[in-house]
Amino acid sequence: MTADPAPPLCPRVPMGEGLSATRVVAILRAGDSSRAEAVVDTLVEGGIRCLELTMTTPGALDVVERLTARLPAEVEVGMGTVLTAGEVDRAVAAGARFVVSPSVVPAVIDAALRHGIASYPGALTPTEIHSAWTAGASAVKLFPAGSLGPGYLTAVRAPLPDIPVVPTGGIDITAVRAWLDAGACALGMGGPLIGDALGPSGDLAALAGRVAAVRAAVAGAQR
Repeated sequence: MTADPAPPLCPRVPMGEGLSATRVVAILRAGDSSRAEAVVDTLVEGGIRCLELTMTTPGALDVVERLTARLPAEVEVGMGTVLTAGEVDRAVAAGARFVVSPSVVPAVIDAALRHGIASYPGALTPTEIHSAWTAGASAVKLFPAGSLGPGYLTAVRAPLPDIPVVPTGGIDITAVRAWLDAGACALGMGGPLIGDALGPSGDLAALAGRVAAVRAAVAGAQR
């Protein structure tokens, strides 16, 4: 009598090539979206190839639709703070190629799988990280990571070495290399990278400088 075959693995959409290659997703969250496209252009010119606009930013869906219509195919634009399957549907209709959540929401992961796009649910504990991965996540967003430090990621990856983790939330530019060397497959960077650029008088030149610093740190990190 032969043993029953192992159950099939959960279907999974892989991480986007832009995120895998550049290892940074830039997160745009603001009270309005009037400066979003100018900020995106600066990020893309600096070599960022993965962009997340959050659902909490008014007009973000319209911005995603405009960006996906004009940016090169290698630039991945997605929606963040996605909490329901309906929001996944709206994000995909606008052209989003991935969705990000602050928590593990199985309905969001399922909807992303149904649409064939990547999903990055947020998790903090080993139990949450494992649950997100087994539900079909493309990678797991460790959130909020900045208050924990790279040592926490090292400890979590010891028993869960095969789950790709994207630390997000308070990741300082000076810590980029340490996080990647600790085993992060990529990083989500919001305020420390974007700075004041989304504001009415935001400094795009300073943003370009921060992008260059992040890209240099990534280039020097372990793979």
